[in-house]
Amino acid sequence: MLQINPAVPANSIKELIALARSKPGVLRYGSGGAGSPPHLAAEIFKSMTGTDLLHVPYNGITPAMIAAVAGQVQMLISVIPAVLPTIRSGRLRALGVTSAQRTVLVPDVPTIAETVPGYEFIGWYSIFAPAKTPAAIINRLNAEIGKALRTPEFRERFTALGAEPSASTPQELAAYLRLQTEKMRDAVKMSGARPR
Repeated sequence: MLQINPAVPANSIKELIALARSKPGVLRYGSGGAGSPPHLAAEIFKSMTGTDLLHVPYNGITPAMIAAVAGQVQMLISVIPAVLPTIRSGRLRALGVTSAQRTVLVPDVPTIAETVPGYEFIGWYSIFAPAKTPAAIINRLNAEIGKALRTPEFRERFTALGAEPSASTPQELAAYLRLQTEKMRDAVKMSGARPR
């Protein structure tokens, strides 16, 4: 979710983009460090909106969130559960979620994609098996994991952690991984982050 300090004169993603375009390089965003998911999510946002935002890396998302609350940086992208208490207390203002669809965690918060078509940045988890695992075993595991993901107990636990469980086929996962690898490669190039 993208959040801003309440002193920032923007009440929507559209207004934030207009403000950032009117003040290139002035608005700062905090992240948990160079190359971290929040950093890359913001770099993709910058690229897709044609804005010039200054990256301020911190040693973890918590110091970045504290800086956003204090006004040292104006915006932050973070996982929803980590920032929800500060949103509810009014110390930060939520402008948009980074998923393609609205989330049950904050149903009234629009997606960034509602203003910036095609924007999406989500965390995801997958289960893998060794490369030479027979297809019959892969298919059986996939079916059983899919069943578990659809149980109310499992869904409730995942939702409490800020995740929305969904299942896919091995082929859909492979295609998704190719797409995400390409997307992250481009985001890293845009950001200038370098491996150490």
